[in-house]
Amino acid sequence: MDYITLQKNIQFINDKFEYLLANKLNIIKVVSPLFLEKKLGLTDELNGIDKAVSFDIKHENIKCEINQSLAKWKRIVIQKYGFELNAGLFASMNAIRKDEILDDIHSIYVDQIDWEVHIPKEDRTLATLKKYASKIYESIIQLKILIEYELGIDELKNFPKELFIITTQELEDMMPNKSPKERENTICEKHKAVFLMGIGHKLKSGIKHDDRSPDYDDWNLNGDILFWNSVLKKCFEISSMGIRVDNLALKKQLLISSNESKLKYPYHQEIINNNLPFTIGGGIGKSRLSMILLGKEHIGEVQVSVWPEDMKEKLKKKGINIL
Repeated sequence: MDYITLQKNIQFINDKFEYLLANKLNIIKVVSPLFLEKKLGLTDELNGIDKAVSFDIKHENIKCEINQSLAKWKRIVIQKYGFELNAGLFASMNAIRKDEILDDIHSIYVDQIDWEVHIPKEDRTLATLKKYASKIYESIIQLKILIEYELGIDELKNFPKELFIITTQELEDMMPNKSPKERENTICEKHKAVFLMGIGHKLKSGIKHDDRSPDYDDWNLNGDILFWNSVLKKCFEISSMGIRVDNLALKKQLLISSNESKLKYPYHQEIINNNLPFTIGGGIGKSRLSMILLGKEHIGEVQVSVWPEDMKEKLKKKGINIL
């Protein structure tokens, strides 16, 4: 695939997926910020420890942080502009995650579809979480069919019509002697497309499946959509999502993670005082989606970022030129 064809195919994937997802989730596209004022407490730390890139604006010495996701900002927008129940928004988000360890699927540059939907309080349930994860998966399968028809490419051969859904605790019970990543690889290789729920709390073993920031997803009501990547022969996260914290979940998770100091921020106080709408949302990796749908071996083949020289040399020897 030459460079121009590759770029056209990436654009095709991005445009068609936005259209499919918007219709499936009843969401509209909005403009979004690249950075926000630090004092607002809206910048996410993802796994709870990743620090945002920050800088000062000389005028009035305003401190800003480049977003790592838009989870908190989207919830504020849902409230501010009065989105109706079961409707919402999405943004094409660009970010810098300086603490990423670079490899074939991780980059310091992130491009994702960040989405959020206003839900009623009574819909803060596992059933709602599963429903939205299934809608996202249905959109990806529809996109797969379009790509096969329009571009003649079908990298997701034999993928199921539905997600296989399992919790992190069920996965640990099934494979107690494996590490979390080994469990993910095993279950993904078997089922191809998996929704893994319940990330953040310690499991019965006393070990977390993975870290998750304590102040946006409810750890009992979140999950990751995972695919089996047949090119890389390993599990491949496509989306992280969840029902957002209410005041009880926020206080509990901040206490568990020793992050109670975050309660000083306006955003967190809005949740404590029950002033924000209940929402569900997440991020879907655009580069990762293009990567798996086009059968690429390295994320640098579908996005422009910065890579170590030794990595570029190793890939070049394999005939792979990263952008």
